[in-house]
Amino acid sequence: MAEMTAAVLHGKEDLRLEHVEVPRAGAGEVVLRVGAALTCGTDLKVYKRGYHAAMGKPPMLFGHELAGTVVEAGKGVDGFQVGDRVVPLNSAPCDRCFFCVRGQQNLCEDLLFNNGAYAEFMRVPARIVEKNMLAIPDGVPFEHAALTEPLACAVRGFEESGAKAGETMIVIGAGPIGLMFMHVAELAGVRVIAVVKRADQMGVARTFGASEIVRVDEIDDVVGAARALTDGGRGADVVVEAVAVPETWEWAVDMVRKGGVVNFFGGPPAGTKVRLDTNRLHYGDITLKASFHHTPATARTAFGLVTSGRFKCAEYITARVGLGEIEGVFERMMVRGGGLPDIKTAVFPGEGGA
Repeated sequence: MAEMTAAVLHGKEDLRLEHVEVPRAGAGEVVLRVGAALTCGTDLKVYKRGYHAAMGKPPMLFGHELAGTVVEAGKGVDGFQVGDRVVPLNSAPCDRCFFCVRGQQNLCEDLLFNNGAYAEFMRVPARIVEKNMLAIPDGVPFEHAALTEPLACAVRGFEESGAKAGETMIVIGAGPIGLMFMHVAELAGVRVIAVVKRADQMGVARTFGASEIVRVDEIDDVVGAARALTDGGRGADVVVEAVAVPETWEWAVDMVRKGGVVNFFGGPPAGTKVRLDTNRLHYGDITLKASFHHTPATARTAFGLVTSGRFKCAEYITARVGLGEIEGVFERMMVRGGGLPDIKTAVFPGEGGA
């Protein structure tokens, strides 16, 4: 059997490059030669924990944001052929369960996930091929197309928040997802105020659409400083929390105006509790919601932003490595200031294999 190099997660912080069998395409499936894969905060969480309840248990192939070229198409594949450049999303809904028929495909009871992006080749299941794989236009680099999946999550969160052109949105957090929210909001004509932790995040927040910035390390009253930048100090129309700690969840509620919307996008660990001012929530008529994952519709919206050139893809890819460097990438991601930029690293399996 032919072998390939792939990253295999064996447990908590135990990622190894190994030689494994090259996958073959079954009925309705395709096999891709991976053109580029991207690092992700979810992958970092899985790396830290050593498993993911929905994505799999070790030993497991690793990585889920990618784009590549079809090298094998199984029987019954319609619409794709060998040589096509494509971006497969990391999941696909069943479209039959309780949630799918109610238009909540992100909550599908049989949501099919796929992993294995940090490898030379990757098999894409039939359901993803059918429902959630997109052909990449000429001229769009693989690493840009691979941004579709995380951007689809931000697009859904933005849509669910109901922000309109001319309104103000506060985004708490300048990590990869926070920056995506800022840019999606800016592209939609929304004024963005960014709440960032450090001085080195200010420039990138401005790059991705923040017109004004509050630095947490400079002031004691973060909520007051953020509200002061809104119309009449009333608070923002929409506040997006993209940090995933209780304190910033509480800030988000205190930063929104009466009648506004808070989107708790950052997902804290299971069992995390927060304290909220119920009087303010009730008499302020405030809407609290959370957004998880993406849908085929938001994937296509995100793909349109990427392929049209509207989204700043090149600025979002801040490091490039070969597959042989993947173990070190995650080791450095564990340490803030470990030498890697703060956004995305593009991993090219055609370079630096073991």
